[in-house]
Amino acid sequence: MLSIKHHGAVQGVTGSCHELFVDSDQSVLVDCGLFQGAETSGSGADSNSLEIDFDLSAVQALVITHVHIDHVGRLPYLLAAGFTGPIYCSKPSAALLPLVIEDALKVGVTRNANIIKACLDRLASQLVPLDYKTWTVVPLNNNTKVQVRLCRAGHILGSAYVIFRVDGGGLCRPKGTTNKYWDVVFSGDLGAPYSPLLPAPQSPYRADQLVLESTYGDRNHENRATRRKHLQQSLEHALSDSGTVLIPAFSIGRTQELLYELEHIIHQNKHKAVSQTRSGVSLNWEDIDIIIDSPLASRFTEVYRSLANYWDDEAKRRVSSGRHPLSFEQVTTIDDHATHLQTVSYLQHQTRPAIVIAASGMCAGGRIVNYLKALLGDERNDLLFVGYQAAGTPGRDILKYHDKPNGYVMFDGERYAINAKVQQISGYSAHAGQRDLLNFIKRMRVKPQKIHLVHGDDNAKQILKGLIEMENPECEVVVP
Repeated sequence: MLSIKHHGAVQGVTGSCHELFVDSDQSVLVDCGLFQGAETSGSGADSNSLEIDFDLSAVQALVITHVHIDHVGRLPYLLAAGFTGPIYCSKPSAALLPLVIEDALKVGVTRNANIIKACLDRLASQLVPLDYKTWTVVPLNNNTKVQVRLCRAGHILGSAYVIFRVDGGGLCRPKGTTNKYWDVVFSGDLGAPYSPLLPAPQSPYRADQLVLESTYGDRNHENRATRRKHLQQSLEHALSDSGTVLIPAFSIGRTQELLYELEHIIHQNKHKAVSQTRSGVSLNWEDIDIIIDSPLASRFTEVYRSLANYWDDEAKRRVSSGRHPLSFEQVTTIDDHATHLQTVSYLQHQTRPAIVIAASGMCAGGRIVNYLKALLGDERNDLLFVGYQAAGTPGRDILKYHDKPNGYVMFDGERYAINAKVQQISGYSAHAGQRDLLNFIKRMRVKPQKIHLVHGDDNAKQILKGLIEMENPECEVVVP
């Protein structure tokens, strides 16, 4: 009988990993992500435990929804544990995944080039890139037939929700059903409608069983025009005193979306003043320095540009009109570490405003930490959060304590005062909001009989559970 085990994204929003048992001896794994902050697998592992802590004997294949680290970060450990089956993902994800895994190995495992190459070669030998909206048979060892289909999820480039169609001649169908087959859908991370660059996700025709993310199950997002306006207003306010605006952002997805929106703001506001230097010189939008300090982000941006055929129609029109939404002249990319340190030092003493986008998105590592150590104590500067901050991360601590007397955050065992202005624009989350999640279910022609809510804090899951039950009284909603 069909069953699902959840090995991550149960006690929070990270570590996504779910196992679909199509019979008693065979299963397919969906994602194998890294835990971040205070979150764990729920089986006793802490966020620093990367080893695979569940039995792999039944796993025949892995399907990757997208390449964010909380969905693929434990993939090297899965390979090391002996997994040799096919690894399915979309074609854009297949282009991005090696960059993510290489960086994860360098940061968390080893910088030995031979070991990294061996892992990437092994990954390449098992990787099976798939087109969207095509059925692929998953090889199994008996008469149970399983097909997999990827559909655009609108979260980052290459992201997908996954449909498994299982037909086992009665063996795999849940008790009491008469369907010829059983469709199980894993949402992965769903994007908000009208996200920059990406087509909005469309619901599947049917889902007999659904595993649904719930990151923002307790709130809705602003619409695209409103959040872009808020981004512009936040930046204008932040830049008015010649300070630096720090934007922590994941190297893949969020950074490219921000570049896209910044290019539009500059294009729409040419020759309009936004700030002035301490000496009184007025600066227009097109004069503002935009610094991307992440070698990984620059590599991802190159791949994003090479995959422009997967962009949405709006983005394609901008390119056709001669604009370059991911490579405009105000952008400076910093690659090497020495230049990074020089830039941090320069911004401590600079006299003109700048915008810095650097990883990681939750301030739990990466180059953003050096900027925060150097600039968070200066009231001229601003810290602008545009994404979710998980419990136990420095980003969550900054949001919690920035407006408290003598508020501070800890980095590497030291206290750093928070005097910079801190803002959050939740509308720029790459995740679907509450109404978007409900609409994902509502727009299915055949509604799920059972829904598993994962990838969310407890409050978000409980609120979303209540709303789903209200709108779908025949559906069983479980919170693992």
